[in-house]
Amino acid sequence: CGLLDMLALDLPTARWFGTSTGFALRDHWLWSTVLHEGARRVAWTLQLGLLLSVWWPFGALRVLTRRQRLHMFVAAMLTLAVISTLKNMNATSCPWDLAEFGGHAIYVSPWDWGLSDGGAGRCFPAGHASAAFCFLPGYFWLREKAPRAARIWLVVTLAAGFTIGLAQQVRGAHYLSHTLWTGWISWVVAALSYGLLERRN
Repeated sequence: CGLLDMLALDLPTARWFGTSTGFALRDHWLWSTVLHEGARRVAWTLQLGLLLSVWWPFGALRVLTRRQRLHMFVAAMLTLAVISTLKNMNATSCPWDLAEFGGHAIYVSPWDWGLSDGGAGRCFPAGHASAAFCFLPGYFWLREKAPRAARIWLVVTLAAGFTIGLAQQVRGAHYLSHTLWTGWISWVVAALSYGLLERRN
């Protein structure tokens, strides 16, 4: 966390898209309708597919046992739960809430827990990016039995997560660090879940 704070990239990258009058692309159809609302619906549809695959596997998921598919789904849900819990506990506001971009808040590091910035808060980590990053457990469950599929799964998941994160940054909904930390936290939760659920006796 200290490294990203020292790099101080949040405000400079937010200024790429925001001005004192706000974020011009906040409601643009591509960033808002397609990559915000649309991506969220796709993510939940894929989660439903992941749940159904516990009983009716498809594609590379056929190499896993039913128990493993269930564990993978549980890990994905746990990832979402962790990100959501951290988000609800954090006082950091979104870029569009900052006075610099037409709001009322001041910039405060997301790691200054409990320190109010004068805005609405609950903007860290990035909830929408986690809709994609929550699929990271698939890499861990597939890498032994289907390594090629695991690599493809990882690349697609990361690409989707960073694409959604970029969309939210363009709209002023998140900073760059929010997406990076969401990806990292999701990776750690996925790895720990795999270690705990699939550990050998």
